[in-house]
Amino acid sequence: MARLPELPSDSALAQLFFNERVEGDATWFSLPGGGVLFEPGEAADHLYFLRAGRLGAFRRDEGQEPEFLGVIRPGEPAGEMSLLSGTPHTARVVALRDSEVFALPRDLFLEAAESDPGVMLELAQLVVRRSRRQVHRSTGAEPSVYGFVTVGEPVSVRPVVDRIARHIMRQGYSVTVVGAEAAMAPTEWYSEVERTHDFVLYAAEGEDLGWRAVVARQVDRLFRIGKAAASPPANIILHPAQPLQAHQLVDLILMHPRQSPAPRTSEAWVKAAQPARLFHMRRDDEADAARLARVLTGQSVGLVLSGGGARAYAHVGAIRALRERDVPIDFIGGASMGAIVAAGLGMGWSDEEADRRIRDAFVASSPLDDIAFPLVAMTRGEKVRARLYEHFGDTSISDLWLPFFAVSSNLTTGAYQIHRSGRLVEALRATIALPGVMPPATQGDEVLVDGAVLNNFPADVMSALHLGPVVGVDVTRGRSITAKDVARPESVLRWIASGAWRQGPPIVSLLMRAATVPTGRDLRAARESVDLLVTPDMTGVEIRNWEAYDPAVSAGYLAMGQALEAMTTPVTEMRRRTPLSEEGPKRGWR
Repeated sequence: MARLPELPSDSALAQLFFNERVEGDATWFSLPGGGVLFEPGEAADHLYFLRAGRLGAFRRDEGQEPEFLGVIRPGEPAGEMSLLSGTPHTARVVALRDSEVFALPRDLFLEAAESDPGVMLELAQLVVRRSRRQVHRSTGAEPSVYGFVTVGEPVSVRPVVDRIARHIMRQGYSVTVVGAEAAMAPTEWYSEVERTHDFVLYAAEGEDLGWRAVVARQVDRLFRIGKAAASPPANIILHPAQPLQAHQLVDLILMHPRQSPAPRTSEAWVKAAQPARLFHMRRDDEADAARLARVLTGQSVGLVLSGGGARAYAHVGAIRALRERDVPIDFIGGASMGAIVAAGLGMGWSDEEADRRIRDAFVASSPLDDIAFPLVAMTRGEKVRARLYEHFGDTSISDLWLPFFAVSSNLTTGAYQIHRSGRLVEALRATIALPGVMPPATQGDEVLVDGAVLNNFPADVMSALHLGPVVGVDVTRGRSITAKDVARPESVLRWIASGAWRQGPPIVSLLMRAATVPTGRDLRAARESVDLLVTPDMTGVEIRNWEAYDPAVSAGYLAMGQALEAMTTPVTEMRRRTPLSEEGPKRGWR
């Protein structure tokens, strides 16, 4: 039996599989790309060892997209946590490429481990390391092998990949770009290249059909590169990338001219390619190349913004503080008013433009004063819709410069809904449709309301979207509503004459706060999903006081500034993985 090439020679676990007492009982089998090793709920009756290939671990919560937990590399076990605890598997493990696996029955493993305490000690150490990773959103190792192929009208792939590689090198990692010259290399050559570099980038040009197939079978994640100005192909051939596509591990990069206006036709590409994520890249733009490098290395920054009515103005100040300190923002998303502020960032608004547009849309006059007879809601919602169209137009989510999502609550399915494509205005209209205050949005037969109802601070969505750190700004903490805010006006006539009615009657505060108040469970989930949690002091900013723009913005700016000043490492390096040069010889056992 051949020795596992990635394992250190002094590994007790490795020696176990070559021990004469168990060698004849350990089962060896091939698992083709896309094959399932085990499913959640299945009995953990074997310890698995990966000899060659790559496995991917996935988790899927009910009603949500599958979450990629990480890769399992040659020389690493799979299923050890459930095996030791005697509980069923909780994740789905799939072969990302053709793989070779050893399987050792549980009883035989425990028997062998009794005679060699080093086996159990080593496995326990691995469980601890993976448990710590799980707290930080990964149960396996991070992806390190990426493929880039052209799709549709040919794009020169190698120059794009070379630029990304240069930025990865500037982060202190070893990286190599491999092209069609390696098409005939033996399997051992690929294993050695991947073992000795922090990152391996395989690049395939349009004419390299055979090499493209090799690349699609060899990587942890695949990027298709298309020309934004061209029409997408009518039929995109998935094979041999089908296993990656099925598990949302294929992304799309659309290339634009250097001085490109805002994208306008990306939705057609999204419908044709069905990517897990969409990135826009301008030719020869180093900032865009640096962003892709951060995405690959786990140093991209995701910013998630909570809902909170007028309190969400604080997000404008928080973004300003991030920009002043040159903290990159690579992914954006939010719920309710937080999603609206995030969408402005995705549109490419400067601080000055964001300030002007938010003031025009919400501060100059209340967006909730088109009072209606309350058959469905207290307002008609037409004023909000008109203002959304005024500032966002017919833009599609896929045409935003940054990957964006908004969250709404689907009352038909009982789960929150993630909007990552389609018309931006429709997503924003849904995410701010607070029940009782605004009429719900509809999508076919489904009824959508404010994202705050089910997930007002969608940090979990952001953490599943990328490997890098998540910065979250939550404006719902602390005192937000008092008895005074919900008191019945002493005189309805004086209340109308004062203009206070434009904020809506007191029941508006009651409904908005009821939808956005965080529970203990919400607080715990937020802390687990974010790397930097910022909670501005919103004392004195009432949730429906649309005129309280300046104090809210100042509070967000101050809180973010203080949080960044207290940090000892840059935000981008909060989840920095250790380079091989600093790691020592036991790469397979990180």
